Amino acid sequence: KGPRLRAHRLVRASGRAAAGAAQPAGTMAPFARNDKTVLEIALPALVGGVLALAFTTYTFFSLKGEPTGKDVGRPLVDKYGAMIKEGAMAFLKEEYKWLSVFVVLLGGILCALFSVEDQHTKLDGVLTTFAFFLGAILSASAGWLGMMVATDGNTRTTAACAGKEVKDAQGKVTGGTGSLNDGLRVAFKAGSVMGFVVVGLGLVGCAGCFCVLAIHNGLGKTESLQILAGFGFGASSIALFARVAGGIYTKAADVGADLVGKVEAGIDEDDPHNPAVIADNVGDNVGDVAGMGADLFESYVGSIIAAATLAKRDNEIALPFWLSACGVVAAMIGTMAVSTNEKGEGWNSNLGALMWALEKGTMLAGVLFLGLAAACCHLLGGMWGAYICVLIGLACGMVIGKITEYFTSFDFAPVKSIKARGATGPATVTIQGLGVGMISCVPTIVVLVCAILGCAAIKGEYGVAIAAVGMLATLGITLATDAYGPVADNAGGLAEMDPAIPDEVRCITDSLDALGNTTAATGKGFAIGSAVLTSLSLLAAFKEQAQLDVSLLAVTDPYVLSGMLFGAMLPYMFAALTMISVGKAAAEIIMEVRDQFHNRPDLVAQDGKTTLKDCIIMASNGEPIPPHMDVIPDSNKCVAISTKSSVREMIAPGAYAILAPLFVGFLVGPRCLVGMLAGGIGSGAMVAIMMSNAGGAWDNAKKYCEKDGTKGLSKVKNADGSLAHPMKKTWYDACVVGDTVGDPFKDTSGPALNILIKLMSMVSLTIAPLLKTYDKHWEFYYWGFPPLGLFVVLTAALVYTGILTWEDPIGKMLDEGEKKVESAPSVVSNKEVELVA
Repeated sequence: KGPRLRAHRLVRASGRAAAGAAQPAGTMAPFARNDKTVLEIALPALVGGVLALAFTTYTFFSLKGEPTGKDVGRPLVDKYGAMIKEGAMAFLKEEYKWLSVFVVLLGGILCALFSVEDQHTKLDGVLTTFAFFLGAILSASAGWLGMMVATDGNTRTTAACAGKEVKDAQGKVTGGTGSLNDGLRVAFKAGSVMGFVVVGLGLVGCAGCFCVLAIHNGLGKTESLQILAGFGFGASSIALFARVAGGIYTKAADVGADLVGKVEAGIDEDDPHNPAVIADNVGDNVGDVAGMGADLFESYVGSIIAAATLAKRDNEIALPFWLSACGVVAAMIGTMAVSTNEKGEGWNSNLGALMWALEKGTMLAGVLFLGLAAACCHLLGGMWGAYICVLIGLACGMVIGKITEYFTSFDFAPVKSIKARGATGPATVTIQGLGVGMISCVPTIVVLVCAILGCAAIKGEYGVAIAAVGMLATLGITLATDAYGPVADNAGGLAEMDPAIPDEVRCITDSLDALGNTTAATGKGFAIGSAVLTSLSLLAAFKEQAQLDVSLLAVTDPYVLSGMLFGAMLPYMFAALTMISVGKAAAEIIMEVRDQFHNRPDLVAQDGKTTLKDCIIMASNGEPIPPHMDVIPDSNKCVAISTKSSVREMIAPGAYAILAPLFVGFLVGPRCLVGMLAGGIGSGAMVAIMMSNAGGAWDNAKKYCEKDGTKGLSKVKNADGSLAHPMKKTWYDACVVGDTVGDPFKDTSGPALNILIKLMSMVSLTIAPLLKTYDKHWEFYYWGFPPLGLFVVLTAALVYTGILTWEDPIGKMLDEGEKKVESAPSVVSNKEVELVA
């Protein structure tokens, strides 16, 4: 009897009153009726998720079949690639070890909260915790799998660009069989695995969890969707820590490698003699693959949950699930259109033609999705208002991408204006970059506002939510183009690390890297836009679930206004914590790199005489280094420093983001919490856009120096050893400093703000059923004391341990450096000991 009863519930799970259910049988199309079963709602999404995972598996094995460095006579590429993969996996293991403890503790708190008072059944606490754990595990799995494949793809991309050596009759190497299209194809394969594993796990997890909850005794569709918010909460929690820790890791290593390697020592960006280069390349993966994947996994499932929660009838519940399944099919077909006929001329490549190589795939996916979405809306009873909202959402994402490209690509005036300011030093480069970032908020916000107003006029709050679903429906290929970037960046680094790889191959990898820089910037713009729409939808869903009277949510209400002010402050606090964390971690890397450059007599070549410092001098002068005189730095030390620092520094911003909505909601009440969420979304969107676009513009201003020859001229020397173009050196160094300032802007603080506003909204939606009983402010204030007390205790502990401090964490290291100067001035100069401010 038990299995039959459960099957019956799965087929006819109770739910909302169906608007069209009373019509006589036969008067409506089979799918247009509004008394849908749970299977009819979720089955398309389950099938789409399985298809995405099957496509992921096929792409993964196809990638594994591509030649590696050893297969094309470049074993050194495989060696450095293995070091990058080892460092990336070591970071993830350390991060997930700490996150597992956090997830278990938070799951226990959720279980206790929802078990105190039964909302639907006596197992509400257990079911909410189950959904939370499932969301966290799948989000972490998506990051792990994406990282594993990306670190396999980088060596294969370099090998595809190099190809097998071609020799003439005398045995002289005249070129290779590799091409730009081969490299693009392999790098995009690696990115596709990340894109489709996020979509596949998201759909299977979200739809599967909904089915499991709906067959439980006492739970219908409405109640199941309330508990499903726990799934989004789990995904959001992992996403925040992955993004913050990954961002701190990558930029600490990047800043350290750039300042000591490029600015002080004058060696190339990915010179293998720089101890921080491996950590820098590891950081590209942990920040832009695992971090971005977790970010968009959260947006993807969050948009589906928000739209289904705001639905008033079964067809509206089904639509986001069906649309997501259509997006999988469209994205799979779109990936087949990615290719290029460009030759690969480094930074002189036609960036517009390279972008078309990826854009034609995303545009094909978008057109196919609109056709499939029209079929879905027709089958569900002519939901053409919702279809227009989907169209608006998809168009909004594309327009925001183009706006971001305009402000961050060196083909356009904003980036060129920043590069021009390099003539007067780093201060004017910094000022101009901040201005570009701020002005970039204007068109982006105008597009978002128009999209929100249009969707609200057509379908109300549900229209905004379904627009977010439309924007994210083809996430498989959108995320693939974004995850492609760090793979191409790593491939370029590996090509530069191997001195045997000719300049022609480096021109190909530089072309891929130039394209990757643009796709990374546009991907961040897309992530911000989707985060805003998803957060607004989650806020509306929270208002519905908490059963708040709209008339009591006036902006002039002091409680709502106080919440808005507090919420608007949180993104600034969050950005400050992550920026300061990057500065502290980077300082540790800088000191370690300087120490290896000057104070490590144990780092010597095979000849027993040549030191790492000697190799740095030869590399900075452009002299070839014979193999018997080459020295390999201790890269593992920098990887360990970055890992330890990033995991330590992620605690404060991550914990504060979760605790803030808990103590505000339980202490003051749900209306103050609505104000806090609204203030956080408004402030967070502005700061995220400004920081991401300013950072991207600074980055490409430095790249433009490479494109127009400024970098090359800065290294030319006269016969007496003096610089032939000292002004070009000053110009290029100023842009490098601007890029260094922009690194934490675009890769740490800016992207993490997307998750902050979504996480606070998802936490609020999860606890909304517990806040329904609040009829007035401060009514059950004592429930707010535990999270507030935890907030205070955690802050005290972080201050006591020195994680939250204004003191210089490496002051002792600087003192030791000064003592070394006094004892051995010939080894370490005063200039080398000074910490770059």
